Amino acid sequence: MARKTKRPADMSALFQSTTGTLAQIATKTNSLSILADIVRQICPDLPADAWHIANFKEKSLVIEVISSVWGQRLQFERNNICTKLSSVTDGAFTQIEIKVSPYRNKVAPPQPQAPAKTQFISPKTAGQLQEVAKSAPEGLRKTLERLAALANKNRQ
Repeated sequence: MARKTKRPADMSALFQSTTGTLAQIATKTNSLSILADIVRQICPDLPADAWHIANFKEKSLVIEVISSVWGQRLQFERNNICTKLSSVTDGAFTQIEIKVSPYRNKVAPPQPQAPAKTQFISPKTAGQLQEVAKSAPEGLRKTLERLAALANKNRQ
């Protein structure tokens, strides 16, 4: 049986290979960032969080925006973006699809915070509880007296 080497394998070869899932993901990520730079150069006034390149398929580039206002802004520059994309990618992309996805813009409402639990009973309330306890049944009387005793704890 042959011995295995103890030297770790160089993982950068996985990214640099032309086949395999990681190589395809790396290639697509690099392509998307190049295409995003092109759109950013042509429309520098678009906020970074208002749009993103969602995908590319066949000869079409899909850009998602958070509102129709930003979609309209991209529509004005559609021809400029298409010509630049076509020249940079050697005709690989000739069309642009602009889609509005308003749900990216939604922010979850803040969760209401529960008030901190406090065990505070005023002396006046403690006196009233003692009065009610005098005429209450045995089990309820003990509970009311314990509640009234909290007023004494809080004063100390």
